[in-house]
Amino acid sequence: MSHNQEQTQTKAVLYLEDGSRYEGIAIGKIGTVGGEICFNTGMTGYQEIYTDPSYYGQIVVNTTSHIGNYGVLDSEQESDAPKIRGLVVNTFSNDFSRPTGDSSLQEYLEKHNIVGISELDTRLLVREIRNKGAMNAIISSEDLTDEQLQEKLAEVPSMNGLELSSFVSTKEPYFVGDENAEYKVAVLDLGVKTSILKHLASRGAYLKVFNARTSFAEMEEWQPHGYFLSNGPGDPSAMEYAIKAAKDIMASGKPSFGICLGHQIIALACGIGTFKMHNGHRGLNHPVKNLVSGKSEVTSQNHGFAVSREDVENSDVVELTHINLNDQTCAGLQVKGQKTFSVQYHPESSPGPHDSRYLFDQFLNLFKS
Repeated sequence: MSHNQEQTQTKAVLYLEDGSRYEGIAIGKIGTVGGEICFNTGMTGYQEIYTDPSYYGQIVVNTTSHIGNYGVLDSEQESDAPKIRGLVVNTFSNDFSRPTGDSSLQEYLEKHNIVGISELDTRLLVREIRNKGAMNAIISSEDLTDEQLQEKLAEVPSMNGLELSSFVSTKEPYFVGDENAEYKVAVLDLGVKTSILKHLASRGAYLKVFNARTSFAEMEEWQPHGYFLSNGPGDPSAMEYAIKAAKDIMASGKPSFGICLGHQIIALACGIGTFKMHNGHRGLNHPVKNLVSGKSEVTSQNHGFAVSREDVENSDVVELTHINLNDQTCAGLQVKGQKTFSVQYHPESSPGPHDSRYLFDQFLNLFKS
């Protein structure tokens, strides 16, 4: 570390809802932010994590000990800018080794006004979140007293019942892919990742991406061959508008595919319940079993809510297709008698495992049958 860097280090504090307090060194922008704290166990792909709209409203803890060492590259973003509220890391690197990198992570966080903290014991912190469950937290690199931090923390809304897709969805419809492609897919953007759109387009689909609150009737005017319901942030049960759209899509009989939040919306549209998890699944190494093929796949996941497996198993409308092998939760379902299916993980995971990319082919094959 250069002498200059030593002099410019600012102290920061992380304050949790349960009263625990961690001290560290400020990274990113100097300021104060609050949100729900969660952790991601991915060993790589920090830029994909920060720009994934599903993290909107959350403070992310990276469990990998070194963050920032390969800088950032604009072409690797999953949306136009970071969507996280704040960042917690162990060792932060101001320097980066990748020749193709556009800038350092520090410059990137400053540019996008992301407040963060480094040099704290992330293993201890993650253990606390795992044991006590998801909770709100606040990061501050400003000179605030514990009382002031508590006051600001009290203002942070609970993720339970929070509708957030409206904040990250596209304002205006846009197109992705070749307009002469064989199939047209309408994408309901609840907080979609760029990689998902690339995967669909590369398989011969021309996409029109619609705002989260667009009605089925409006999307249907474009006469798509099928519908895709994307990932995104917040509590699915607070999204009546998307549940209504999913019901209408299924009533049309057209093929539809949902990922993560989209999976939860399809479940709710079928009368299946969702619930807030103790601390969610976030990382690149979650084992899932495909009950149809009997094969297991290593998956990328990012969700704090889940679909009730009990409801799925008691349902006449849907059937369980995938289970999470870590905790046996529902990881995928198929609507009976319909060309509609969904999964609770990210088949596009880039960077990450490629085991689940068959799901995109499975979706497009539905147009041919």
